[in-house]
Amino acid sequence: MNQHYQECIQACLECMEACNYCFDSCLSEDNVKMMADCIRLDRECADICAFAAKSMQSNSPFAKQICQLCAAICEACGNECKKHDDEHCQRCAEACLKCAEACRKMAS
Repeated sequence: MNQHYQECIQACLECMEACNYCFDSCLSEDNVKMMADCIRLDRECADICAFAAKSMQSNSPFAKQICQLCAAICEACGNECKKHDDEHCQRCAEACLKCAEACRKMAS
């Protein structure tokens, strides 16, 4: 497996972990309804990151396209999380934007 795959897989796994933590933490917020978009994107982002990592690990012929989609979803999630002051949202935003960048490199 090449170095680009390894770096992207690592970014995807870290992003998935951050999104799962953010998702769970958002569910504990006083105003969960206000966090609905964040929660929805956390779930979607965690799922696509897991799928992207798996596609790269198995050397899928569709890995680049999956990484392209992963980058778009990570960016959307990161931008949503940036809107919230919570520490878990800020950490998630950072992981998402880092993953989006790694996935874009992978897809190019």
